[in-house]
Formats: sequence, structure tokens, C-alpha cells
Amino acid sequence: MFRYFAIHKPYGMLSQFTRDGENKSLADLNYKFPKDVYPIGRLDSDSEGLLLLSNDPSINKTLLDPGNEHWRSYLVQVEGSINDDACNLIRSGIIVNIKGKPYKSIPCKAKPVSIPASIDERVPPVRFRKSIPTSWLSIEMREGKNRQVRKMTAAAGFPTLRLLRVGIEEILLGDMKSGEVIELEKASFLSKLKLN
Repeated sequence: MFRYFAIHKPYGMLSQFTRDGENKSLADLNYKFPKDVYPIGRLDSDSEGLLLLSNDPSINKTLLDPGNEHWRSYLVQVEGSINDDACNLIRSGIIVNIKGKPYKSIPCKAKPVSIPASIDERVPPVRFRKSIPTSWLSIEMREGKNRQVRKMTAAAGFPTLRLLRVGIEEILLGDMKSGEVIELEKASFLSKLKLN
């Protein structure tokens, strides 16, 4: 029987069930997953937010196929006061380094936002420097190359301090707390990913 999960991956946790060094893994979550469940895609250990898991191999193949673009939504805390010029640069496609080669990101959505009330303080907290302000932006994109959001904000002159994935198509992080796991019905899971 295929099963479908959404989790709020905490900061510092690997997107896998086996530990590597000091980092925690998905096995450290307070939830008993079936043995054949695995993450669909990944988030770096220093990124937080929505991660999907399933034992349905067709979902993994469909979502990870670059030809099947799907929207991913992020909230990003950056160093400095993000401005419209930087957001326009990110929106129109910005050149970043992917695997040692220049790559122009495909056009996306990016806009400054207020600090989201639903977002809890990170553990450990983001470093604070009195002389340098921080700000937040929302980014929605249809690609997900390695550390791409971080590279895009840095290329625009605003290094990322905190990165949360808050949505994959219509599956949203919502008010899930860090480490929380919810199981979704197959029909709802597929419908929200626009796969049915």
C-alpha cells in the first residue's frame, strides 16, 4: 500500500534516514515511518521546511524529472534590506554557478515580504549583527538545482541567512511546527501536486 507524508524538516537535519557525522536524520523524528518510505527530493541540512516522503516510486520519478516543472515556494531571510532591483534581477533570471558552470535560472516570482507570523524562531537562531539589517522575501520557482535559491540571492547581493520551503505546488507547510509529520490521503496528495 502506497503512503504519502509531508514533514516540516528542522534545521540541521539531513533529508535521509541514515546519519552522517553529527547531523540528525529523518530517523530522529518522533514518527514511525514504514521501512520502504523515502524522501522525494531533498533539502540541505541548513534549509528547513516542507519535505515530502512516500513509498510510491512513480511520484519520485515524476517530481524529479526536470521535464515536469512544478512550483516550489520559499521564504528566505537575507542579509541586508532586499529591494525591488534585486527582486527584479532574481525574477528575470540570474546567472549562478551550478557544478562549476555559469547557469541562468529560469524566470520565477520574487517579492519582499514581512516577517511571517507563522514562522517560529530557528533553533539555533540566525546570527544577529547589529550593524546589518535582515529582510525576508518570497520566491516561487519551477526548478530546484543544488543550493539554487542561496546562489540566486547571493548573486543579487543579498546572502541567504535562513531558507524555508513553504510549498510544493498546492501542498503547503502552513502552520506545521518544526519536526511535525502529517500523512496525506493518496487522492489529496496527487491532486495537490497536480498529478492526477
